[in-house]
Amino acid sequence: MTTAPHAGLEVPPPPVPRLSAPWAIRPASATEDLPRIVRWMQAPHVAAFWKQAWPEAQWRAELERQLAGDHSLPCMLIHEETPLAYLEVYRVTRDRLAGHYAERPHDLGVHVAIGEPASTGRGLGRLLLREVARGLLAADPRCTRVVAEPDSRNAPSLRAFTAAGFRVVGPITLPDKAATLLVHPRSEEDLP
Repeated sequence: MTTAPHAGLEVPPPPVPRLSAPWAIRPASATEDLPRIVRWMQAPHVAAFWKQAWPEAQWRAELERQLAGDHSLPCMLIHEETPLAYLEVYRVTRDRLAGHYAERPHDLGVHVAIGEPASTGRGLGRLLLREVARGLLAADPRCTRVVAEPDSRNAPSLRAFTAAGFRVVGPITLPDKAATLLVHPRSEEDLP
């Protein structure tokens, strides 16, 4: 456990969300899941916003780096026993998002990519985002907010997040994109 830059508080690495059937989640494998992640990241609907259509060697190194650290946790999200999405859970206090809003030490963030084009546009995005947000709040009782910062041009993503109970906080500028900050609070008092 490392110390995060919040008043000397010890903040654990991001947890695996606690999900209920028909959902399941597990840390991504830098070997077993690698071909699928690479294929998903090269799909036009993902590549347009993730900008990580990298070769296998680069993705292997990225997954190994994340799995060895305490900033983010790469995961495979499964729906009805079929891999549906690649997910990164991160601690905001250790992320480039820190300082863009009044984050709390235990805030968690998510990046989500539904890989198969046939799985998009069917309402699964909002269902998985709601399940993941609730699962993260259950996995870390000290977390009061789950956040996301999708590209502001990604209308389908923004619709899915808001339909899942995330609230729009406003625009933010990150080094590689103009984003929209969204928050799924534990309670109304936890909105920024």
